Amino acid sequence: MKPLLALARVDIVMYLSNRRALLVSLVAPILIAAFFGSILGGPPTKPRRVPIAVVDLDSSPVSKGIVSGMKGDATFELQEPAEPEAINLVRTGKVRAAIVIPRGFGEAAPRAMFRPDAEKPEIAVHYDPSQGIALSLVKGLLAEHVMKAVSSTAFSPRAWLPLIASAREDVQKSGMIDEVQRRNFLGLFDSIERVQAGRASVEGAQSEVAQQGLSMPFATREIEVTSGADRKYNSFAHAFAGMGVQFVLFLGIELGVGVLLMRRQGIWKRLRAAPVSRGLLLGSRIVSGTAIAAILFGGIYAAAIAFFGVRIEGSIVGFVGVVIAFALLTATFGLLIAAVGRTPEATRGIAIVATLLLVMLGGAWVPTFIFPEWLQAATLIVPTRWAIDGLDAMTWRGLGFEAAWAPIGVMLAFSAAFAWIAVKRFNWEE
Repeated sequence: MKPLLALARVDIVMYLSNRRALLVSLVAPILIAAFFGSILGGPPTKPRRVPIAVVDLDSSPVSKGIVSGMKGDATFELQEPAEPEAINLVRTGKVRAAIVIPRGFGEAAPRAMFRPDAEKPEIAVHYDPSQGIALSLVKGLLAEHVMKAVSSTAFSPRAWLPLIASAREDVQKSGMIDEVQRRNFLGLFDSIERVQAGRASVEGAQSEVAQQGLSMPFATREIEVTSGADRKYNSFAHAFAGMGVQFVLFLGIELGVGVLLMRRQGIWKRLRAAPVSRGLLLGSRIVSGTAIAAILFGGIYAAAIAFFGVRIEGSIVGFVGVVIAFALLTATFGLLIAAVGRTPEATRGIAIVATLLLVMLGGAWVPTFIFPEWLQAATLIVPTRWAIDGLDAMTWRGLGFEAAWAPIGVMLAFSAAFAWIAVKRFNWEE
């Protein structure tokens, strides 16, 4: 028993003596738990500032009331472009949805309130299929603003006479309404006429109508905005982008640890005896790491294309550029953590924490649109966010090469910074 305890004591002392590795082991679960707790925990809250676009093709008092109500809603960050531009904003991921109010909506919607069997005017909602959670929010709040605008207009002193007369005729002729409902509706119309004749407030009329349980005066038509009208959103495209980024980054960990193991084994001393510079030696590791990462990423997407129906709907050149830029980022990231970690044990722990944070903040696990507003802005300085957005743009979004410029440029800039720091800080002696 004594030898057993003595050997165990040696292992414990050696582990605790490496303070950097111990600190990383403690910090990693704390940071990850804090991240998910801040995103998913706490009481239910109403999401704020969802970017959407609204196109008003009707320009009636009803449609203008809807747009005005949505402008005043703190949930929305509203834009009012033309219809083609609005759809393109959804396609490029700059807004969550584009709402198109059709012509004639202001006339048809009030009539549809009193006729369950009537054809309801449709509001088209072009939405980003990768962020379906936002669609339910948009549809719910849209219904709220439509009902307010339609009821306000329908029972205004200027609109009530022709509307009630038309609705009364529709109810009398409808074969979908039984006699009890018919008498209730006709009695309702009589009450509204008396209230309006007495110049009662609009709020009083709306309150009375609300108690009758009127029909929803419109319908929505959801339209996925992807690379083409005949294309459906393939969720595997985004999943492979996120998981590909994560596991290729793990290659960077092995690259960094491998460099330190070579130093520990004395290989770097023998290489330095040759007439080569520090930058050349580390540069060779960057080149080899980039090539390996690119090949690995290519294999991941080959499987996605062969077995899961993922397609490069956008620019093939842009896709290749994003993959190569991220492969270079992975290689320089590996050397950076090697320079900072100093020992294989500490480097592995630091690399795990750094990789998990980059993956989480990049949106590989949790979509960035459900992050708090401040965190969404902060993730723009995270290179993995640009990598995933670039891969999405070149695959299911079907965008051209111009959409790849920014992700490629940002990742190349990070790669240059990582390489410069690694060369400056790398110690040739452990």
